[in-house]
Amino acid sequence: MLIRHNGNTPEIDPDAWVAPSAVVYGDVKIGPGCRVMYGAQIIAESGSITIGNECIIMENAVLRSMEHHPLSIGNNCLIGPTAHVAGCTVEDEVFIATGASVFHSSRLGKGSEVRINGVVHLKTHLPEGETVPIGWVAVGDPVQLFPSEQHDEIWEVQKPLNFPLEVYGLDRSEASMKNITRKLSEKLGTHRDTDVVS
Repeated sequence: MLIRHNGNTPEIDPDAWVAPSAVVYGDVKIGPGCRVMYGAQIIAESGSITIGNECIIMENAVLRSMEHHPLSIGNNCLIGPTAHVAGCTVEDEVFIATGASVFHSSRLGKGSEVRINGVVHLKTHLPEGETVPIGWVAVGDPVQLFPSEQHDEIWEVQKPLNFPLEVYGLDRSEASMKNITRKLSEKLGTHRDTDVVS
């Protein structure tokens, strides 16, 4: 399903294919040879999404952009089933496995890998050819890799990155769930005025 949002209609190269149960929403450009599989969601809220050539977006993957967080995916990338990729830069030939998450303002270098259930946190730079092992967390620039059970060590690096400010525009001191959900409710209310293109 292709949906126009804020006057932006998705642009799909004629040589790409999007499954009928996938959703492509707003300011999205998908290059030649791409395949967007069943149930995938490519949602450009208020930032653009660009997907290069011959990329594979597997079943139920979620790709999102937001204000101040466009999403750019290079050529020959594979994003696995149920992966979540938001507002970041993914260079060429990157593999993001099943269930992996890549967060806002991060950068995945050419040929890097995020394996099953791996996480690349906010503002993290994963260098060219680097691998996040299964279930591990990459955080920071320069990147540090931690097994998921090392929460305290991860938090020490992650806390100064200020996720609420970067993603929601609210300083941590203001980032109550009431403030976050009110702000998101207002922004996401624009979905009421969308048009289904096909």
